[in-house]
Amino acid sequence: MAERLKIPGLAGELAAEFAGTLVLILFGTGVVAQVVAGGFGDHDSIAWGWGLGVTLGVYVAGRISGAHLNPAVTVALAVFKGFSWRKVLPYSLAQLVGAFVAALIVRWNYSEVLAKLDPGHTIKTQGVFSTLPGNGSMPVHAGGALRDQIIGTAILLFLILAVTDLRNSSPAANLAPFIVGLIVVAIGMAWGTDAGYAINPARDLGPRLASFFTGYGTAFRDQYGGLYFWVPIVGPLIGAVAGAGLYEVLIGRFLPADEQEPGRVPSEGELEKL
Repeated sequence: MAERLKIPGLAGELAAEFAGTLVLILFGTGVVAQVVAGGFGDHDSIAWGWGLGVTLGVYVAGRISGAHLNPAVTVALAVFKGFSWRKVLPYSLAQLVGAFVAALIVRWNYSEVLAKLDPGHTIKTQGVFSTLPGNGSMPVHAGGALRDQIIGTAILLFLILAVTDLRNSSPAANLAPFIVGLIVVAIGMAWGTDAGYAINPARDLGPRLASFFTGYGTAFRDQYGGLYFWVPIVGPLIGAVAGAGLYEVLIGRFLPADEQEPGRVPSEGELEKL
């Protein structure tokens, strides 16, 4: 008789969210460090690095937790897809810690080249870890960046639901992480100018905290001196709910009913059938 599969408890789900987000940030922040500090690659390298990081992170965590890897995704799934509200904060904290630890690893590994390029650890290389309005050089301020983050994350959630909703024409389960990664690549290539496409509060705040604790005294401010850390938190949370809501209004409500929803951990009975 085949060994009975067990439902992962909350601890297992949080471990998966931590590990998946860790992988995401290792590749995402790592590729930015390589381009900015090492001089290898360009914007396309960054877009593909982040997209592949998402793909690999989803492959790591998908079976156990649904691989949210993003507090904005977790909140949107709680609002529209029945994800348990009691898990929203634990999931978000696991994602934040995963991003923080991964950024510390990148900071440590690239410490020599970062110090050579920017000995004072200033805004010059702060963008390796966290986003800035106008991507650090364009005439965009917090208001424009907030707008950008709302729109970009709305696009992200709309498309994530479209490709993971089993009632829709979703890809085979083993291809969904790859498609989600491509969504992030596309957003990076089309929506990266105004605010660096954080589209994920944990992706931005975790590395921002890591950089702050390792010498970047201006980590919470933008190039204009204003407090900026809140923009990649508030914008994605608003945008995620807006995008998921738009999907439900335009697509979801017209699809046939189905018990399986994106982001939901399978029940015991479902696992026994696998």
